[in-house]
Order: sequence, then C-alpha cells, then structure tokens
Amino acid sequence: MVFSEKLVTLRRREGLSQEQLADRLGVSRQSVSKWEGGTALPELAKIVVLSEMFGVSVDYLVKDYIEKPEPSAGPSETAVSTARLAEQVEEISRIFRGWSWDSKTRLFGLPLVSLRFRVYPRMTRSRDVAKGIIAIGNIAVGVLSLGMVSVGVVSAGLMSAGVLALGALAFGLAALGPVAIGLLAFGPVAIGLWYAGGVAALGGKIAVGVAAVGDTAVGYDAAGRHVLLWGQGLTQAEVEAFLAEHHPELWRPLLKLLGAAGANIK
Repeated sequence: MVFSEKLVTLRRREGLSQEQLADRLGVSRQSVSKWEGGTALPELAKIVVLSEMFGVSVDYLVKDYIEKPEPSAGPSETAVSTARLAEQVEEISRIFRGWSWDSKTRLFGLPLVSLRFRVYPRMTRSRDVAKGIIAIGNIAVGVLSLGMVSVGVVSAGLMSAGVLALGALAFGLAALGPVAIGLLAFGPVAIGLWYAGGVAALGGKIAVGVAAVGDTAVGYDAAGRHVLLWGQGLTQAEVEAFLAEHHPELWRPLLKLLGAAGANIK
C-alpha cells in the first residue's frame, strides 16, 4: 500500500476531513488533496508530524511494502527537534501568508464579507485583495471597503477611492482627508472639481479656506471672480448669503456646510 492510500486510511480512521488535517498541519487543503491523490509527497518534517499524529512509524508511512501499521516507538530527540523546527517554520510562513476569510453568503456573485490581511500584500495577486460587498484588508475592493488601500462605493483607508472616500489620500465624488481630491473635497489640502473646503482649497466653482482659489472664493487669502475675504471675521450667515448670491442653485445642505467652513477659517 502506497503512502497516499495509507494517509487516506489514517485520516478517515481519525474522523478528519482533508481541511481539518490541513489545519492541524498548517498547510492548505489542496496540499493534502495532492498527497492523497499521489501527485505530491509531503516534506520529511510533515511526515514526522503525521507519524506522531496518527501514532504510526515513519517507516510505515514511507515504505510501501510495510502493510500493517507499526506503532510509533516514541519520538526520538532528532524527530522531536525536526518536528518543532517544522512547526516554527510553518508558523513564520503563516504570518507572511497572512490570514483570509470569505463568508459563504454571497450577493451578486461576491462574498457578503471578505477579509484579507498580509504582511507584504500585492495588488497584482488576487489572493491578497479583499473583494466583497464588505471588504476589509490591506487592500480592499467592495461596496463598503476598509483598508490601507481601499476602493469602493464607500471607502476608508490610507489611500481610498470611491463615491464617498475618506483617507490620508482620498479620491472620490465626495472626498475627505488630509489630501482630498474629488468633485466635492474637504481637507487641509482640498482640490475639488466643483467645490473645495480646507486650509488650502482649490475649487472649480467654489473654494472656501485659509487660502482659497476658485470661481467663487472665500478665505483669508482668496482669488477668483467673486471673492469674500475673511478680514476681521465672518459669520456663517454672511458666507451663506454671499455664496447664495452667486450660486442660487447650490444644494442647501452643501450651502450650510460651506457656510460653516467659511465662518471657521481661522
């Protein structure tokens, strides 16, 4: 009986699934499947661990002519050292491989929740990217995403992009962060194709900030076609009245937001 057949027999004797055995060994289920299919063999350290796990000798596992399981004579000092070293190496390997989980519930072909955490993630490797309705990881892509690099309808992270983006560097229809770029942008450095509010604000239509540049600009230093300077201070009502005069179509909640920003420039 060959190794693959012995492994199947021993695993079933212990009532383990391939996935359960893989978890105990710190390997993938695909690796166990290959061992049992006879297309691959485990490394020596794993064979030693299997020997101890199933209580059989290493000879029984690796020598095809030994048909009857031989009880393990007890781990030798070398075997124990090898097994411990294998466990330590595998633990380090697991840390670098990271941790991942996808919920079984799916919507529109995507996991409801996808989690991916890697020490050194790469955007070019699909297994390193969390992809789901809710995606959380170093790199996350989803309807709601949270990660160091995140892309989604609503996204948050060090670098984020989305309809609503929050991050150290944020790109979106609406962006909020230390550096924010979008149609509507708020942050210390804000660049808005339409509207911007921040310490330094550049807006296509309206800019509100300490330094503001836009078609309509409100600021301590401001440049544009229509300018309202901070001077000795402005009230929210004064800022709102100025903006409403030049942009009567402005959405009222946005008018309130820009008015509040203008009244608190300093």
